[in-house]
Amino acid sequence: MPTVPSGWYPRRGEVYWLRVDKKRPALIISTDALNRHALDVNVVPITTVYHGRLALRVPIHAGDGGLSRDSWAKCDQVTTFEKAAIQYPPVGRISRQTMTRVEDAIREALELDRI
Repeated sequence: MPTVPSGWYPRRGEVYWLRVDKKRPALIISTDALNRHALDVNVVPITTVYHGRLALRVPIHAGDGGLSRDSWAKCDQVTTFEKAAIQYPPVGRISRQTMTRVEDAIREALELDRI
């Protein structure tokens, strides 16, 4: 397991493996200001299982974010994990275009445009 550098913290837009019930990828969505100091981070889980009827699942193509397979960001399942569950180093960083689609889907899932 790689040594975590001093001062490291997960950055918004990075993909990491999380150590939960099994190893799962997740996208960091909380702000870097919070990520730097908080003990936990907000994430969107990532799955390789396609669900055609779930419009809030944003496609992430293989290679984007360092992922080896086509995947989907589960924007309807925003959650929080302790940083201790994050496996360093990051898998990669998703593209700005994908992050914009994720942000839009999160806004829709949480009805943030309607407040």
